[in-house]
Amino acid sequence: MNLARVRGQTKKGLIFVISGPSGTGKTTLAKKVLQQPQLKDKFARSVSFTTRPRRSGERQGKDYFFVSAREFRRLLKAKKILEHTRYLGYDYGTPRAFVEQAEREGLHIVLCLDINGALFLKKAYPERTITIFVNPPSLRIAKERILGRSNKTRPEEVDRRIRLASKEVGYAEQYDYCLVNDTLNKAIKEATKIIQQVLAKQQ
Repeated sequence: MNLARVRGQTKKGLIFVISGPSGTGKTTLAKKVLQQPQLKDKFARSVSFTTRPRRSGERQGKDYFFVSAREFRRLLKAKKILEHTRYLGYDYGTPRAFVEQAEREGLHIVLCLDINGALFLKKAYPERTITIFVNPPSLRIAKERILGRSNKTRPEEVDRRIRLASKEVGYAEQYDYCLVNDTLNKAIKEATKIIQQVLAKQQ
């Protein structure tokens, strides 16, 4: 993973990173949190580039920017990707333009990243980055969620996601905050409360 520092960063803007193992519902949680009336005008959410295949129901430019491996390399070379990582054989990256625009507009930022991306960003920007780890209620439920969306996913990839999820739960203690996504509404309320508390301390 590589991270290029953004020039002219505002000291006020915080970067909230929501991450966790596959099957925890972290992407859906991040979207729903930003729809909360008390937060939506203060935050921007990134749509990442990825080289992985599009899943059923995912929309280009809404869930991810789906690009080829060749296009991803071109974006990297052109310095249009702020941070990037490789996960289960596919590349993921945060658009630099998004982060710079959010900072110009005075918005806080929410990124939905994998474990490596979250910890790397925390190390690079310790004063600005707040990490939130999303745990599944149990590894059994995480496995069921992974299998439930795997109708077009290669069996070997499903197996890798399940094995990796069992390892990634051990990283929770390295995060600033942790929550369990048992029911989505409860997780939304908890994540919203965490963010509001952090922002209140900043004032």
